[in-house]
Amino acid sequence: MKINILAFGIARDILGESVLEFEWNGEPRVGKLKEELQRKFPKFTDLASLKIAVNEAYAKDELEIHEGDEVVIIPPVSGG
Repeated sequence: MKINILAFGIARDILGESVLEFEWNGEPRVGKLKEELQRKFPKFTDLASLKIAVNEAYAKDELEIHEGDEVVIIPPVSGG
């Protein structure tokens, strides 16, 4: 299954691009996608938090991902 992943901020820096076409044969769940991203891009494990949004909504680890879904990596945010 091919998934297009959008990334912003430090997540974009880690991936080296803002859109990643990710070929994935694993279990199509958000939690498994996070694990695979951390395996392929170890710097993700250094982040304080890593959220995933699917189709414009924050997604829990159990959510199933389908081909064509919009998947976005939400890096930690700080403000002031």
